[in-house]
Amino acid sequence: MSEEKPPVEHCKGVNGLEKVVLREVRGSSAEVYLYGGHVTSWKNDHGEELLFVSNKAIFKPPKAIRGGIPICFPQFSNLGNLEPHGFARNRIWSIDNDPPPFPTTTSNRAYVDLILKPSEEDFKIWPHRYEFRLRVILGPGGDLMLISRIRNTNTDGKPFSFTFAYHTYFSVSDISEVRVEGLETLDYLDNLQDRARFTEQGDAIVFESEFDKVYLSTPAKIAIIDHEKKRTFVLRKEGLPDAVVWNPWDKKAKAMTDFGDDEYKYMVCVEAAAIEKPITLKPGEEWKGRLELSAVPSSYFSGQLDPQRVLQG
Repeated sequence: MSEEKPPVEHCKGVNGLEKVVLREVRGSSAEVYLYGGHVTSWKNDHGEELLFVSNKAIFKPPKAIRGGIPICFPQFSNLGNLEPHGFARNRIWSIDNDPPPFPTTTSNRAYVDLILKPSEEDFKIWPHRYEFRLRVILGPGGDLMLISRIRNTNTDGKPFSFTFAYHTYFSVSDISEVRVEGLETLDYLDNLQDRARFTEQGDAIVFESEFDKVYLSTPAKIAIIDHEKKRTFVLRKEGLPDAVVWNPWDKKAKAMTDFGDDEYKYMVCVEAAAIEKPITLKPGEEWKGRLELSAVPSSYFSGQLDPQRVLQG
């Protein structure tokens, strides 16, 4: 009889970077690197990888890890004067040994608390004091949850504003077989057209070319349907009104040094985000943003998927 592995294990990952492995009794697992507070793996109880990480990902600071769930803070994209997507994804986070109480069930043992505070160097490029606490939880059914709590700890009385995204890369069988449901009829900003604003016309999002849109005022639940794998990812979110949908397609894939030329076929990013209206915190104020991911078998009806059952469930 093999020895049962612990629900939380600290160990070394690629290039000796520290990581935490979370395991659930039924066999699901997740991996979180302290570099970036970055979830790099989420496997179901059959051991299938549900997140996409590029084969060319560079696990070496200061380059952010390509794939998994990078955290974009304190800015998304290049909407401010910092490096694109901010700096949280390429800083070394610490294990948070004294987290404030999180309103989650404590019976679950497969979780880790991380914390990021500004260094003096960070303070020069973004002159604000903050505490960013991240809890990553692997639920009993294999669901993955990320809870971020960001507090303004400035002592000079100054508020600060930020934009944010969980830049989740989902692993899919073939991008041409994927539909995203739950964003139809919504307004979006098209990053391929200088952030011009349009309204989504399709009854679902499908992919035939490069795609980079920020959907606004989105519902709490979004479904990503992979026809070939007969799998549906369900993304639930709180405190994150926007959703980014991205696939670089072939030309942009070839231009990225840390991304394989054909890998765009096997991934789609659907990101819970707060972008259109930056979040502003006064000293002492805290913001919370929650993401929960689950993977469920897709139900077929008359040869079609029935996404409404997923979205209403």
